[in-house]
Amino acid sequence: MEQQKQKFSQFKGQPRLPKFALPKRYDLKLKPDLTACNFTGAVDISVDVVSDTQFLILNAAELSVIPDSVKFTSNDKVVEAVDVEMCEEDEIMVLEFKESLPLGVGVLSMDFEGTLNDRMKGFYRSTYEHNGEKKNMAVTQFEPADARRCFPCWDEPACKATFKITLEVPLELVALSNMPVIEEKINGNLKAVYYQESPIMSTYLVAVVVGLFDYVEDHTPDGITVRVYCQIGKGNQGKFALDVAVKTLGLYKEYFGVPYSLPKLDMIAIPDFAAGAMENYGLVTYRETALLYDDKHSAAVNKQRVATVVAHELAHQWFGNLVTMEWWTHLWLNEGFATWVSYLATDSLFPEWQIWTQFLEESTEGLRLDGLAESHPIEVDINHAHEIDEIFDAISYRKGASVIRMLQSYLGPECFQRALASYIKRYACSNAKTEDLWSVLQEESGEPVNKLMNSWTKQKGYPVVSVRVKGQKLEFEQTQFLLSASRGDGQWIVPLTLCCCSYDSRKSFLLQTVSESLDLKELSCASVSNVSSWIKVNVDQSGFYRVKYDEDLLARLRLAIERKCLSTSDKFGVLDDYYALSMACHQSLTSLLTLMSAYREERDYIVLSNLISISYKVSRIVADAAPEILEDVKLFFVNLFQYPAETLGWDPKQGEGHLDSLLRGELLTALASYGHEITLNEANRRFHMFLDDSNTPVLPPDLRRTVYVAIMQNVSKSNRSGYDSLLRVYRETDLSQEKTRILGSLASCRDPEIIHEFLNFLLSSEVRSQDVVFGLSVTRDGRETAWTWLKENWDHISKTYGSGFLITRFISAIVSQFSSYEKAEEVEQYFASRMKSYIARTLKQSIERVHINAKWVQSIQKEKHLADAVQELAYRKY
Repeated sequence: MEQQKQKFSQFKGQPRLPKFALPKRYDLKLKPDLTACNFTGAVDISVDVVSDTQFLILNAAELSVIPDSVKFTSNDKVVEAVDVEMCEEDEIMVLEFKESLPLGVGVLSMDFEGTLNDRMKGFYRSTYEHNGEKKNMAVTQFEPADARRCFPCWDEPACKATFKITLEVPLELVALSNMPVIEEKINGNLKAVYYQESPIMSTYLVAVVVGLFDYVEDHTPDGITVRVYCQIGKGNQGKFALDVAVKTLGLYKEYFGVPYSLPKLDMIAIPDFAAGAMENYGLVTYRETALLYDDKHSAAVNKQRVATVVAHELAHQWFGNLVTMEWWTHLWLNEGFATWVSYLATDSLFPEWQIWTQFLEESTEGLRLDGLAESHPIEVDINHAHEIDEIFDAISYRKGASVIRMLQSYLGPECFQRALASYIKRYACSNAKTEDLWSVLQEESGEPVNKLMNSWTKQKGYPVVSVRVKGQKLEFEQTQFLLSASRGDGQWIVPLTLCCCSYDSRKSFLLQTVSESLDLKELSCASVSNVSSWIKVNVDQSGFYRVKYDEDLLARLRLAIERKCLSTSDKFGVLDDYYALSMACHQSLTSLLTLMSAYREERDYIVLSNLISISYKVSRIVADAAPEILEDVKLFFVNLFQYPAETLGWDPKQGEGHLDSLLRGELLTALASYGHEITLNEANRRFHMFLDDSNTPVLPPDLRRTVYVAIMQNVSKSNRSGYDSLLRVYRETDLSQEKTRILGSLASCRDPEIIHEFLNFLLSSEVRSQDVVFGLSVTRDGRETAWTWLKENWDHISKTYGSGFLITRFISAIVSQFSSYEKAEEVEQYFASRMKSYIARTLKQSIERVHINAKWVQSIQKEKHLADAVQELAYRKY
């Protein structure tokens, strides 16, 4: 036995599979049993044996392989396996044969069985109701490394092969896979469904779905059939996504210079789904909320979400599926790129949404995470499958998308597009690394792309560029920005852009050293002694960095904001950078609030949306640092948001735009959260009309979240009717968007006892485990209750979610809210004995956030004139 262990130990603990044999083709048969919730399968893998070996090593996890069925056939010669060893820890299967395998292509065959699990990964079951009866469907979710839970395979992105799939399923069910059906054979009450062989692709993109579905269908001008599948009776809700998909395929064909590469595209809504969506080649799976749009019950925010998610997943059909990252280190190439290009497509389809201004929210999320010492570089070494889940985060997606936007802005859109088209053609049906993309962009542009971009992808973090006027010079200095205010030692090549007094007068250059200066005369700017002249660095926020201005330059920008001289993106940027500098204790809270007051006549959606979210964070930190001024701070925010809210009013106006629909809800929600009596009363009135008649026009979808949050403001143990009424609405709706809207609103309750009851409800069978995360962001009054609840239920939560990114949301949502060093230590101690590799990064980041909050609290407590300033702002008459 000891000898046996030693024999196999050389293959264990390795990040990658050995390269002595590579798969070329899979002939895969699967037979799911939806009643017993298990499946059987058989696979014949054409394998190219490239060097002398008696072993084959491939991935398998949670499968039982029938030992007698394992054989290798080459030129009619059959080589039997003498040993089949499953190593669950490494998720590999080691096959030993009695002699060396013949070189060249042979066929590895085996039979296996597994369970249709309920953990939303691998081959799993999802539940739905049909005619009042609960039913199971079988679904796959293989990214990043879970194809091995469905069939033994070389489960690495670089091991591309073709797939010939056959499913055996009950006669009445719809069975879908990546490719079109070529034949169905009926055998009693079962049918065997045979699919066309796929082009070469990675295992993580293989997909199978079996269940009862309706669909809507359309065709592209090229004759590609596009369908949206959804639960029986919800067909109409798929029409918006279908229209977006057909148009987007045409846009991408033109942009990438390569047509969509499969004969059909199916998109399907899955009731239980961990991520937002998954780009499986030719069979894209979605949460219902990311694919279905209901004219009557969906809000504008839902419509926008469906459009951007569909555009994101379809971008992957080229960037990810046709050209695939070589290893998970390059995940950002897939995700950052698909995020960026989804905005390009959405902007083309819906120009009135001004979606590029909303892209700033992506950048801000990236900057927020990357301002932590516990962040990670865009390119991150992955040494075990368990580590992959944690990098599906704001760095890979949002920082990734932001540095692509920065590069496109630097190189120019035409050059960038030409280079991308060459890259797709060069690496089609193959794999690529980050540097392959840089090389093509460098060839096309003649710019030092590799050198420039390595500073952004190979090290974590980003700079803050300090700008000051000294004599007749404008001085720039970069240092690493950290929210903890500690000094980092990163240095970047920064594409700096600036404009002076007008957007006609622009300058751009690469800051390649720590500091540099420009002659003010070069800027063709009016004399800086003129009080109304201003300088804005990082024009339209196209760069992934923060800017810190000296006092004089900042005062000028404040004036420029009041005089409405700046673009939407620049107004957003000045505010967002200043807020981050304040949180990092580089600027006082007093001066942040003074800057916020300059936005009192603001009307742009994205700027107000950011003002609102900053106001929530500020009032939270003030409650910890200086509770005696909290009421004045809230009054200041009510005054700030009342003007735009009154201008918009409660009821949509004829022909108003998408952005007004988004803004109305956010403004009224803010006023309700700050206890604005008139808003609370109006919300209460509309809610009761809605309870009497759910089709009432007084509560359109865009106002529901606002009204639900308002109702929860006054709920308590002794006055719980609002909570009970909302639970009733939750139970009666079958629209996922409405359910998640309600879960998020219930969390805004201020009564700890109700919060505890609600958190327990989240873990009940009435809430799908994918949706629990929507209810975790509880109010400050409920954070201690939530932390106690998390500890009480941690074992259950760990069991339910296992490894996977959903479990990390429990930690980040609940832990990050605190602001004392003692609490950080308590959290650390609690998890010390419960540490798992897949939560390690999130836990460190959450504890760092608590430290940042604690430091900010101490800094605020030292501000001498804060109370006077807040009082002056709160009672100022505009």
